[in-house]
Amino acid sequence: MQQVNDFLTLHPPRRGLTEVTGEIAAWLAAQPLREGLLTLFLRHTSASLVIQENADADVQRDLEAFLDKLVPEDPALYRHRAEGPDDMPAHIKAALTQSHLSLPVSQGRMLLGTWQGIYLWEHRRKPRPRELALHLVGE
Repeated sequence: MQQVNDFLTLHPPRRGLTEVTGEIAAWLAAQPLREGLLTLFLRHTSASLVIQENADADVQRDLEAFLDKLVPEDPALYRHRAEGPDDMPAHIKAALTQSHLSLPVSQGRMLLGTWQGIYLWEHRRKPRPRELALHLVGE
């Protein structure tokens, strides 16, 4: 068994879902391990990672609209407002989604389904660089 650890800095262009499958696949292709398990960990509390359909952009728009309705930006609802009205809602959205993913790897490729992609979900209105830790274990 061998391991590889690394970091990718992701730059979401806007609030919402940004597909990052290509960046992760490119990193994986450059690694010496061909079989194993890839763990992705987003080192932030106001963004998240999800695996979701990548064929119809309406899926992403509907998910974003649903989560915005579920967790509104209403300052009257929250005590924590240190970084603006979108701060606490961003933390709640991140808590409801995921900060890490584990993906099987075979022949140097992630075993995602036909219509699956990996998305960085930026929950803040002003996007910022996000650091993704990658850990690959295998052979």
